[in-house]
Amino acid sequence: MSSPTLVTDGLGISNLPNQKHKIVAKRGAHFTMMVVGESGLGKTTLVNTLFTTELSPAKNYSKRHYKQLDKLTEVEIIKAELEEKQFKVKLTVIDTPGFGDYVNNRDSWSPIVDFIDDQHEAYMRQEQQPQREEKTDLRVHSCLYFIRPTGHTLKPLDIEIMKRLGTRVNLIPVIAKADTLTQNDVFVFKQRVREVITAQNIRIYQPPVESDDEVAAEHARMLTEAMPFSIIGSTEDVQTPDGRVVKGREYLWGVAEVENENHCDFRKLRSLLIRTHMLDLISTTEELHYENYRQQQMETRKFGEPKVKKVDNPKFKEEEEQLRKRFTEQVKAEEARFRQWEQHLIAERDRLNKDLEMAHSAIKQLEAELDNLQAGYGRGSARR
Repeated sequence: MSSPTLVTDGLGISNLPNQKHKIVAKRGAHFTMMVVGESGLGKTTLVNTLFTTELSPAKNYSKRHYKQLDKLTEVEIIKAELEEKQFKVKLTVIDTPGFGDYVNNRDSWSPIVDFIDDQHEAYMRQEQQPQREEKTDLRVHSCLYFIRPTGHTLKPLDIEIMKRLGTRVNLIPVIAKADTLTQNDVFVFKQRVREVITAQNIRIYQPPVESDDEVAAEHARMLTEAMPFSIIGSTEDVQTPDGRVVKGREYLWGVAEVENENHCDFRKLRSLLIRTHMLDLISTTEELHYENYRQQQMETRKFGEPKVKKVDNPKFKEEEEQLRKRFTEQVKAEEARFRQWEQHLIAERDRLNKDLEMAHSAIKQLEAELDNLQAGYGRGSARR
């Protein structure tokens, strides 16, 4: 008697990616991006160009110097929901107006760094709660740092904040308004920026190179070599000399096209952020930056213990220094007045001591005269 033959197509493990795709497609995704840089470098324009929609209206930078007395870097949160082919992404863009706009930019990076740390802290606190169904997650998955196209090198302010951001978030440096430089100037400027990044040990995001996929590996290497990305942002349609309608900027010499790789690296940046490495940016934030923060806090705090707040608030540091200076000046003035009083008292004491000595001398002289008179009166009585 022959045994029945079982026909099988395998265990079905190979179908897990399809299951994962269904879950992700159903839930959608959320992505948080921060843009940091001085005013007027096209941060808002680039964000609108990346996502082909007006997420944020253009700002009037002619009035940005009216707030010089505040001297604060602000944090603005813009939320939107994008949909493409029935797949939804909840997008959060965090802008930082006011950064680098003042003569004294000391500690201007503190609100930005504190915001990133606060989001890690808020998420960690939510994970420690009994009910964790609906967690608010504003952890920053990528940070675009806009470098002014000077053609020279990074400024000290750039180096300082990039050092602090690189250890907390996926830092992606971009050269803003690349259409203001020639191609040769952009090439030289990129080399100088890379040299400074290497010399200062600034950590920037590196796309992972997959050894089992040569095409993806080559693409990742190409993206890495293109950093810092030279960027042209524009939401306006212009017509090229050959009749094409493209996104770009029109000049007397021609058109600077946003999606022309001979003109800028916009397509490479879009590929990195959206098309090829968005999930890696999210997972790197979760597995590296958030875990580093969580581990650091768990080593220095007890479970459930609140985070120790900084005593020195950068928003009031300058006012505090002015009050300290004023207090020091008042103390010095009081000390000078006290010394004058002390010198006056010493002089008065010396005068009184001198008067007292003179009085003692006069008394002794009178006593001597009295003794002499008494002795003379005694001798006169004895003769009688």
